[in-house]
Amino acid sequence: MLTTQAPGTQPALLHPAKAIELLLAQVEATQDTELVSLTQATGRVLAEDLASGIDLPPFNNSSMDGYAFNFADIDPNADSQQLTLVGSSFAGHPYQGETARGTCIRIMTGAPLPAGYDTVQMQEKTQANDDIITIEDVRKAGQNVRFKGEELLAGSKVLHQGCIIRAGEMGVLATIGISQVRVKRRIKVAFFSTGDELRPVGSELAPGQIYDSNRYSIQGLLTKANIEWLDLGVIRDDKEAIRAAFKEAAAKADMVLTSGGVSVGDADYTKQILSEEGEITFWRLAIKPGKPFAFGKLGEAIFCGLPGNPVSSMVTFYKLVWPIINKMQGLAPVTPLTCQATLTTDIKKSPGRFEYQRGILTTNANGQLEVATTGGQSSGMLTSMSMANCFVLLEQQQGNTAAGTTVIVEPFNTVLS
Repeated sequence: MLTTQAPGTQPALLHPAKAIELLLAQVEATQDTELVSLTQATGRVLAEDLASGIDLPPFNNSSMDGYAFNFADIDPNADSQQLTLVGSSFAGHPYQGETARGTCIRIMTGAPLPAGYDTVQMQEKTQANDDIITIEDVRKAGQNVRFKGEELLAGSKVLHQGCIIRAGEMGVLATIGISQVRVKRRIKVAFFSTGDELRPVGSELAPGQIYDSNRYSIQGLLTKANIEWLDLGVIRDDKEAIRAAFKEAAAKADMVLTSGGVSVGDADYTKQILSEEGEITFWRLAIKPGKPFAFGKLGEAIFCGLPGNPVSSMVTFYKLVWPIINKMQGLAPVTPLTCQATLTTDIKKSPGRFEYQRGILTTNANGQLEVATTGGQSSGMLTSMSMANCFVLLEQQQGNTAAGTTVIVEPFNTVLS
């Protein structure tokens, strides 16, 4: 899925917006599709445009519980008038009788209107005395009626290729009677960690060892992508073991994802093996947290190498890898939602890199948006991600920012929330 276009000459530090532009230009969407049942379609990417085979609604029906009648039978200037009750219409059990002048039927929400009736008055504005119904305050024809085809006409496009099938789309498809849909094949992502210092959670730590947190963060992020993921665990610091892991991952997945081993001066085997086994470019990004990022190809698989610090790993995944995965799945690029908020804490920043400081966005008593940082912003402080619900966006050349300043905030989307 990698095109032959080269990344081009990079500046010393590449702005993240330019980086993602260059990255996406080298990635193609999968053309593989499959037919799945509607019950299996949640979260999948639609592979074709879909049109409705029926009118929606398929028949005139009532939007209220009340009484249906012909508007021409009443005087719209009168406060009330009487009609003769001749039957009823329930959802699934329509009225089958005659609709003579001066008559009405009892009707429930969603029930069909018989031919000859075009208006419904809600029950609260009627009075019943045996079969004599007093209708009050009717001013226009078609009141409280959902007319055939007013939402969709047969043949109209309802969903377009490339949309994600969520709860609303599932309901639309069921409403027009579609039981199977053609969707894009799920992308497969394989990931692993490297390092003799990494230990699985739940085990005892020896001096110099740490728990392997990045793999769990990556797993959580990938789960939100509705893709297939393959966790290859922790690979020891052994050249041939790392080589074998890269080959296995590339053979089984569309993307290989790692964290660590891509910084300048790294003393492990990761960069060496990548250079020998793939076509990899090491990027230096004007982004904090983060900076080192590797991108390229291992066999037929895309490779993305995240920095090793846990917050840097999550931020670079969110800002760089997530858009790549979306494009591979056939989704159109999405511009992140941003808003303005008043900063309630001072921010320290040195010019040079675009920063994503972790923040907590709230609404004050006056309904105005405010944002505070989560405190320490070290790339090793993973708690700053779990506490946050947004990023405070600080431009590359921006310096320290005082409380009371209006700043740009990017609320977390479903990937991080």
